[in-house]
Amino acid sequence: QVQLVESGGGLVQAGGSLRLSCAASGYIFRINTMGWYRQAPGKERERVADISTAGTIRYADSVKGRFTISKDADKKEIYLHMSSLKPEDTAVYYCNYYVSPGTTPTWGQGTQVTVSA
Repeated sequence: QVQLVESGGGLVQAGGSLRLSCAASGYIFRINTMGWYRQAPGKERERVADISTAGTIRYADSVKGRFTISKDADKKEIYLHMSSLKPEDTAVYYCNYYVSPGTTPTWGQGTQVTVSA
């Protein structure tokens, strides 16, 4: 069973940067997609960015040019470098892993990111 643990959240001023990390443990399928989602109070969870083992990367329009997702396959970790942060980026950020579309995803416990104006 895969477990995901996020770290790196915190409080930052608008315009600042943060780097989130997600460490996976357990059996990781050779082909998979891992990514970051976020959920702000009163809003639905939304995908921020994800990266597949094939190298496909997707970003939400709201973070393009500001956020960068990367991975270290050997360490079974993914990262989200966030820059030019805005108050509307405030949310709980969750790491996600799934083998293929339609399969049950695995979620981390989430890490809070708060951007002050």
